[in-house]
Amino acid sequence: MTIGLIAGTGFENFDAMAVEDSLTLSTPWGSPSGPLLRGTLGGAPVLYLARHGKGHALAPHAINYRANMAALKEAGAKAILAVYTVGGITEPTWKPGTLVVPHQLIDYTWGREQSFSLEGEVLHVDFTDPYDETLRQALLAAAAPVQADASLPLVSDGVYAAVQGPRLETAAEVDRLERDGCTIVGMTGMPEAGLARELDLPLAGLGLVVNPAAGRGSVSLPEIMAAAEAGRGRIMAVLAAAAAALGA
Repeated sequence: MTIGLIAGTGFENFDAMAVEDSLTLSTPWGSPSGPLLRGTLGGAPVLYLARHGKGHALAPHAINYRANMAALKEAGAKAILAVYTVGGITEPTWKPGTLVVPHQLIDYTWGREQSFSLEGEVLHVDFTDPYDETLRQALLAAAAPVQADASLPLVSDGVYAAVQGPRLETAAEVDRLERDGCTIVGMTGMPEAGLARELDLPLAGLGLVVNPAAGRGSVSLPEIMAAAEAGRGRIMAVLAAAAAALGA
């Protein structure tokens, strides 16, 4: 089974992957963020797409999520593992370096193309559980030894708040997210997950906490980027192990 991998901040280069070729695709929904890299990771066939494009050029609200998901499907992906860099809203997710495998999400984004529906061809999909449980368990099994070796937390569930960005949130906004039941916050989880569901592509997410959310601790862009860089190796190891297990 070919696994589609998509990641954003801090993961523009996916150097752990053995790249075989690069695919430049066009879809009925436009062009994806960049070329798809085809190769292997953990010995399993994978396709990788940098969510924000070359040089992190695309802001979260400007990403063509429909083209990204359609291109991964067209290229042969049978399931998607999505990496998110996130802020931690509640304990135990405040510590940078924590990995979270969310089980739910709440969408606060607006103005993004959120469906493949066409006039006269409206798609209604069940989105009760936005993340595929088989994929979630594969990520958790792969992450457990990696996080244990690093003496960092692994959170086996969570509620992802998908916000508009690209600015970070105010403390009051994060307070509202916490009241709503959210435990982590990011900018790219939707409409990605919903579009994958419309394409019948199972998807699970792996969140790398790079900062405490606003009002929960120190937040600075240099610290965020440093935490993302520090987590790269562990994310690669987790994805390699999960891809190997799923591709077997």
